[in-house]
Amino acid sequence: MSTEATADPIVALVAGHPWVAEARAAPDGRILVRPRPSATAAGPCPGPLLREHLDHWAEVYDWVYQDAHGRHADDLDLSGWRASDTGLPLPTEHMRDWLDRTVELVLSQRPRRVLELGCGTGLLAHRLHSHLDGYVGTDVAQAAVDRLGRAGLPRTAFVRAAAHEAGTAVVRRAMDAAFGEGVRPDCVLLNSVTQCFPSVDYLTAVLHEALDAVTAPGTVIVGDIRHSGLLTHHFTWLERTRTPTSDGDTLDARVRAAIAGDEELSFAPRAVAPALAAHFRPVRMSVHARTMELNTELTRYRYDLVLQVGPRSRALPASDAVRRVRWPCHQGKGLSVALRTALSERPAILTAIPNALLGDAPGAVTPYALRRALRGLDATVLLDADDPHMLAVAAPAGCAYAAAVPPADAPVAAGPVAHEPLTAFVRRRLPEVLRDHVRRTAPDTVPPSIAVMEAAGETAGETAP
Repeated sequence: MSTEATADPIVALVAGHPWVAEARAAPDGRILVRPRPSATAAGPCPGPLLREHLDHWAEVYDWVYQDAHGRHADDLDLSGWRASDTGLPLPTEHMRDWLDRTVELVLSQRPRRVLELGCGTGLLAHRLHSHLDGYVGTDVAQAAVDRLGRAGLPRTAFVRAAAHEAGTAVVRRAMDAAFGEGVRPDCVLLNSVTQCFPSVDYLTAVLHEALDAVTAPGTVIVGDIRHSGLLTHHFTWLERTRTPTSDGDTLDARVRAAIAGDEELSFAPRAVAPALAAHFRPVRMSVHARTMELNTELTRYRYDLVLQVGPRSRALPASDAVRRVRWPCHQGKGLSVALRTALSERPAILTAIPNALLGDAPGAVTPYALRRALRGLDATVLLDADDPHMLAVAAPAGCAYAAAVPPADAPVAAGPVAHEPLTAFVRRRLPEVLRDHVRRTAPDTVPPSIAVMEAAGETAGETAP
């Protein structure tokens, strides 16, 4: 508690709240507060503010799934899938393509037992379970869990649990029922759920649980991730769509404000590196582009991670044995011929391919065009691990893990490691909680204006009296 807190009874009242580490009076009459680290902590027992953030998303999706406005069939419930620019449902055929690419990625790892954290309406459960010996899905929305449980899919189990609860008894019982007593998954899947995570610390905690849960060899697949390095491009597109006549300065200001207020997590691949390095088993990462045909935000701004757990397979070449070849453009050839020529000596990674969905640089190609041109070839389309505006190709596909290891002379990665919505949530929610605390504790007192301090001590947001 600061000295100001001891001199002012209302400041002292605010400072005494268990979520507050520091409270002090500002010259303008506001009370400035700093939250306790324990209030926003991730881990097996999330702090109360972080838990409120998770509960918010649980309530949102429980309502969306009960409403079921996007339900086309038992195996195609697209409730909640809407375009950011128009608010309209994303095209059904595009979502089928999105699903096909995700299923393709999962099955390419040859799993037998899948634990999906955040299974939603079961889009993947319906398509994966027949290829598996067992499938377990967890979700925070009871409406989704109940509906999937009634579907009667063979060799499946569904349970209400948050993403960080993969190691709990309720999830363990579901795995025992679907996999066999004491049998663990060889694939843990988190697809299109990380945007609801509050912070990188929470992401790290969830990944630790997932890596601990999976067998070795095995995989953890994190799919449909929003890339923090593309946030400016993404929100510039959104704001230009919404206000096409804005001048440059106005547009830039709107983009900055939209990013600051963005309520979803986005992160670059390097954000997960600490979680992988700290794990007791070796973990390799590959970074995959989304290769759907339509040019939408799901294709432009998202990517997939595959984390391979356990000793390196003899079938995978070591990173230093893989050639790196810069994209030579078409050079007058067709795309398929140019790719095969560049990859003629394998193992190889073809790098620095401009993504035509994000710009018109010479030699730019769409991820979909690359996938089509690589048909019949043991190869996979990747996202550059450091520059999300660039694509890459690994041939054979197993070289994808080497592509995520930058060469010694690689430039330092640019762009933000992550955008964390917990910061904005705390700025909004903590003052609300503290004003309610003052109302209840001192009902004859007019609740003050409260603002949250950032790390350096400046204010960031407030509530008016």
